[in-house]
Amino acid sequence: MTTDAAPRLPYWRLSAFYLSYFAILGAMVPYWTVFLRARGMSALEIGQLMAVGTLTRILAPWASAWVGDRVPRRIVVVRVCALLMTVIFCGMFVARGFWPVALVTAAFGFFWNAALPQFEIVTLRHLGGAGNLYGRIRLWGSVGFIGVVLGGGWLLERAGIDLLLAVLVVTMTGTLLASLVVPDRPAPPAVQARASLRGALRSPAAVGFLAAAFLMQASHGPYYGFFSILLEDLGYTRSTVGALWALGVVAEVGIFLALARLLPRIGAARVFLASLLLAALRWLIIGHGAASMPWLLAAQVLHAATFGAFHVAALAQVQRFFPAALQGRGQALYSGLCMGGGGALGGVASGYLWDAAGAARVFELAAVTALVGACLWGLLSRPGASDANPATG
Repeated sequence: MTTDAAPRLPYWRLSAFYLSYFAILGAMVPYWTVFLRARGMSALEIGQLMAVGTLTRILAPWASAWVGDRVPRRIVVVRVCALLMTVIFCGMFVARGFWPVALVTAAFGFFWNAALPQFEIVTLRHLGGAGNLYGRIRLWGSVGFIGVVLGGGWLLERAGIDLLLAVLVVTMTGTLLASLVVPDRPAPPAVQARASLRGALRSPAAVGFLAAAFLMQASHGPYYGFFSILLEDLGYTRSTVGALWALGVVAEVGIFLALARLLPRIGAARVFLASLLLAALRWLIIGHGAASMPWLLAAQVLHAATFGAFHVAALAQVQRFFPAALQGRGQALYSGLCMGGGGALGGVASGYLWDAAGAARVFELAAVTALVGACLWGLLSRPGASDANPATG
């Protein structure tokens, strides 16, 4: 695939990385907490282990951004991270008990979470001025997620949850191989213009974006940590659980395709706000309607907004508030502080509250968290304003 803006866009090689990388997530998200419970972990320990992995998203993007800004080829950072995460994860085959599992989770998670922010920068540089086409590349990550969720549910139901480790090693190896064929795209010389992270953060809208993204990710804590457990406790089979996860990602693929045309018309700021509001609605539906298949179907279709549209709009805000010389650090703030810190807070809080408060109350709290994020963004940003980059100052 080529475009006028990016005549040598390595579409399929970029897409192959996303397919493999998010295939890992397709094995992790629906089944990892089920695997941990089968290993004898309590709800509190599961929440803490999920937080350990998520906390690496705070430090890892900053470390990889620091290295990526100082090496000639940023894609090399991605390849080293992909190799190390694959090798380290193999330790999970022998890890037993909370602390050994936590140690492997932390080490593997560091390199897993360090790879993607740097690859996102490589992708956006290949796209150049055609950033609205990002969704058409990223949708292959959703395809990988769907394939593993559906195939994994069928396979694990027949072979047992212990096979999950082998599935994960295969998907990680695929990510490593895909990274080896992606060409680097260095930043143009003009990118080295003077820029200040402190200056970028003087903008109230930039602070509002980071706060809202943090709260959005925190609101996902009970979903990523306990949605599969909730469904199994309600009597759904693992195949059904996998199909429900896959439905959400099918909806995500649809929005990725649609946003290539819709984003320039609607504006990323409005899409960002709508995603936060729809997240609050989604968590209320899950908290009070998970026993009903029609309500579950509706909630999973909303994944198109709460993840797909939100992520595309968030990357547009990163480009808007953090000009090219700050792209690595801006991406690290979004991936580390917002996704990592917010996800860790949501995961730990869900683990502490799940048994004591119950699913309905925990998802109600998630809805309130997303609403607070929407209010902050609405107050501190101007949704109707241009999405052009602010002055670098």
